[in-house]
Amino acid sequence: GSVYIERTAVNSIKNIRRTKRAITKAFKIQMAGLGFSLVEVLSPCPTNWKMSPVDACKWVEETVTKTFPLKVIKDEAGKID
Repeated sequence: GSVYIERTAVNSIKNIRRTKRAITKAFKIQMAGLGFSLVEVLSPCPTNWKMSPVDACKWVEETVTKTFPLKVIKDEAGKID
């Protein structure tokens, strides 16, 4: 089964940093052979949403994350170096 699952976003500097940490952790878990890891990344799509990039980032924060909250869904690996 899965060991680590987290949902992040790339709509702000803070969330980009969080996403980088989550992806790094997921790779470390996989390489250590601890089990399956998944990082879901919510990303703005201004072209398809017909919005400016700034408005698309706001849309992710104000609307998308209400339906798909940013959080660690499962973490059985704990701290990994």
